[in-house]
Amino acid sequence: MEARAEIKYARISPRKVQIVCDLIRGKDAVLARGILMNTPKAGSELLLKALTAAAANAENNFDMDPSRLYVAETYANAGPILKRMQPVSKGRGYRINKRTSHITVVVKEREA
Repeated sequence: MEARAEIKYARISPRKVQIVCDLIRGKDAVLARGILMNTPKAGSELLLKALTAAAANAENNFDMDPSRLYVAETYANAGPILKRMQPVSKGRGYRINKRTSHITVVVKEREA
């Protein structure tokens, strides 16, 4: 049995979140929470929010034991890109891509 939580259209580049995803993948939920609280990266705050939601979903919706949860999967996919223009010299405009992410955290219960 697995429980998941998703954050859609997060205004952060997927690459910034993927770096933090690699830190917690496969770890116990309590350990992953501690890692995220002490990681000074932009994506750690959003991943902490998603991990907390996934753990709450596991406990409340699927009656899993919160002390035996671990992060089975975590990934960040690219969402739609907000395209903006930056004015530059001679009447030109350079494009600025403001990237978004879809962040997913899946927790499972360890076997006894």
